[in-house]
Amino acid sequence: MPEQNNINKLSWVKRGKQRREIIVHMDGQDTPTDLAKKSGYSLNNTSRILNEFRRKGLAKCLNPKEKTGRLYELKPVGKLIRDKLRY
Repeated sequence: MPEQNNINKLSWVKRGKQRREIIVHMDGQDTPTDLAKKSGYSLNNTSRILNEFRRKGLAKCLNPKEKTGRLYELKPVGKLIRDKLRY
C-alpha cells in the first residue's frame, strides 16, 4: 500500500475524536458492544465508526452476515495507525 495512502488514512483517523478513541481500544476481535463499553461512546456511534473503518480499509468484519454480535478486527494498516496513536 502506498505510503501517501497510509498518511491520508492516519490523518483521517486523527481528525475525529471518536475515531481515535475507538481505534486505540481495538485489540483482537471485538464486537461493537465491547468497543462501546471500552470507549464510552454509544453503540450507534461505535457501529457507524466501525463501518467507516471497514469502508476505508482499516478494519474487516469477520462475520458480516450476522445481524448481532459482529466481530471486527483491524487490518495491518489499521494496526499501524493504532500503534502510532498509542505511542
